[in-house]
Amino acid sequence: MEDKLDARFQELEQKLKNMSEEDLERVRESFQYAKTYHEGQLRKDGSPYITHPLEVAHLVAELGLDADSVMAALLHDTIEDTDATYDEVARRFTSAVADLVEGVTKLDKVKHTSIEEKQMENLRKMLMAMAKDVRVMLIKICDRLHNIRTMEFQSERKRREKSLETLEIYAPIAHRLGMQRMKWEMEDLSLKFLDPVAYAEIEEELSCQAETHAAFMEKIQNEITGRLEKEGIKATVYGRVKHTYSIYRKMYAQNKTFSEIFDLYAFRVIVDDIPACYSVLGCIHDMYKAVLGRFKDYIGTPKPNMYQSLHTTVIGTEGIPFEVQIRTWDMHHKAEYGIAAHWKYKNGMANKQLGTEETFAWVRRLLESQQDTDAEEYIRTLKVDLFADEVFVFTPNADVINLPAGATPIDFAYAIHSGVGNAMTGAKVNGRIVGFDYQLKSGEIVEVITSKNAKGPSRDWMNLAKSNQARTKIRQWFKREKREENVATGRAMFEGELKRLGFTIGMITTEEMLPFILEKVRFNSLEEMYAAIGYGGASAQKCANRVRDELVHQDRQHAEALAAEKAAQEQTAQAGRSSADSGVAKTGSRKSVSGVIVSDMTECMVKFAKCCTPVPGDEITGFITRGFGVSVHRSDCPNARNGMNREDEKDRWIKVTWDPSSLNTYKSTLELIGKDRSGLTMDVATVLGTNKINILTFNLQSLPDGYAKMSIVVEIRSQSELSSMMNKLQQVKGIYQVARVSG
Repeated sequence: MEDKLDARFQELEQKLKNMSEEDLERVRESFQYAKTYHEGQLRKDGSPYITHPLEVAHLVAELGLDADSVMAALLHDTIEDTDATYDEVARRFTSAVADLVEGVTKLDKVKHTSIEEKQMENLRKMLMAMAKDVRVMLIKICDRLHNIRTMEFQSERKRREKSLETLEIYAPIAHRLGMQRMKWEMEDLSLKFLDPVAYAEIEEELSCQAETHAAFMEKIQNEITGRLEKEGIKATVYGRVKHTYSIYRKMYAQNKTFSEIFDLYAFRVIVDDIPACYSVLGCIHDMYKAVLGRFKDYIGTPKPNMYQSLHTTVIGTEGIPFEVQIRTWDMHHKAEYGIAAHWKYKNGMANKQLGTEETFAWVRRLLESQQDTDAEEYIRTLKVDLFADEVFVFTPNADVINLPAGATPIDFAYAIHSGVGNAMTGAKVNGRIVGFDYQLKSGEIVEVITSKNAKGPSRDWMNLAKSNQARTKIRQWFKREKREENVATGRAMFEGELKRLGFTIGMITTEEMLPFILEKVRFNSLEEMYAAIGYGGASAQKCANRVRDELVHQDRQHAEALAAEKAAQEQTAQAGRSSADSGVAKTGSRKSVSGVIVSDMTECMVKFAKCCTPVPGDEITGFITRGFGVSVHRSDCPNARNGMNREDEKDRWIKVTWDPSSLNTYKSTLELIGKDRSGLTMDVATVLGTNKINILTFNLQSLPDGYAKMSIVVEIRSQSELSSMMNKLQQVKGIYQVARVSG
């Protein structure tokens, strides 16, 4: 296996032969570092774990990215899955490489209540890192592509979960970045695991008709090549059958069988310059009959992901329709590699277009749309903004605005500016008044009619708007302008859902129950929750379901506590009281000064291990020290796990539990990383103060490239309070990572 790994790394070096010897040496060093830290780790298929980062590095190299990117690909799992740290990677391989590795690392340390919430937070972190350096997302896409290639070794549940996430999030982002080859492969492989029967049927049909397809494509290719040679146009022509997922979508969307899908073929004509593109188009339309409404000029009006081509659908002499895409070589490179083409073909690190506001405006819009929306809704509508077919419309000044297919004048108005959308009273398309629900078509000229006396958006607009951008801005207006109305509306919606579930509002507003309910729904007050439901930032149904779950949970806990108390009383009566030498914790009466009950000891000194700083809610274990009582560790603490496996210490590990009646507070250390800005420290302190969290120490460290790291020691009462606070800190503008660290 060692020989195979070395041989595969040598193949990687061949792909990097244009790099300087100095950069190649850095890549070799990073490979050895990753290999050492992943030593002993295996993938699900039994292969050494290092094979995964090595294959990701191959994909990154094929994109033509720089040495830092290849090194980050090799190291991308070290911080997440080994003992390696950001500081060590930065010291060894530069902070630029460490930043790329950190950007690709997931947020597994933070607990989330749903898959959608976890996806949104991970995506938010990646988008934040991507706004700073797009290579983060390019590496992540390569990482996901190799994972989906080897997904058959995962459990069925994992395969479906990861495949759906790939299809709904990673493939759309690859599309947005113009990386068509990777997008197609991720779509096909995801379909293979999500609908294996349909995938196998399409593959079988394609295989059975392979000779027929090849003959047709060869005939058309020869016809086009011959005509262009006759016209004196230098061109490369080739054809392909559309990929499996594209065929599947047509069958699913149009309810057709494979035999009813006719436009299976696509031909590409690649020429040297733009004038030749239009000359080729004239030849194609002269040779074959054009299908009306199927011509698109993405050269004159490029897609937001920089894609450029002429598209036309024509019908050959056999009556079979096929698509022809006409582009220059430069356009072809962009279509294949997307934004990575800037590195591969234009030395893109110096290319100014990479960092322009316009290039990544969609990243900013996605980050903004997360702030006031529910995680499930955000993930559900994400692909509308990223992946939907697009329409291109014009302002009266001939500026081009691109919108998702099905967009309405409402989407257009908010794409111009939130002030235009909020003041809109009507719209004209090509000089004709249209309704707010009118679906815009490419090429139309749209004019928004506004009024200073406009009352603002209607709640119905939320249902009519297609884009996340418009929905977010409407939601923000209601949040800002209509709080009292939002509270009333939200309360009525929530109480209606609660009643449907068989509960009353009085059951959750008691002094004992309300704190648990607010923690479960993640709001500071019921009024805040009502307001969020009213302006669309939260779902009444989802909040009510969470409340129901908490009521059931508390009822169960209460019953268990009564049973445990009764059992303890019976045990105490039988065992009587015993005495001990000395100590602090009085556990016989199930009370303790320390907040921890030590098994089989009525009194003992208790201290909390600084290596893992446990808090109530964490699973814990105790270690009998020499002369210092019992040291309490989290059960997942590496020191505890190692100690339990040592023969000479096994007998010194004992059972400890939290005292449910304790009102003690406990120290915990948090590390926050975010974009440095004026007021960031104040915003973080405000969140802690609002939640009545006592701050013991607060340290701020500036990082390279305008980022900052905060280390905060706080006093909290439970693990649930800590998780709730971490989630709220995650929402502070600019913060993209919140982690609990050892004391």
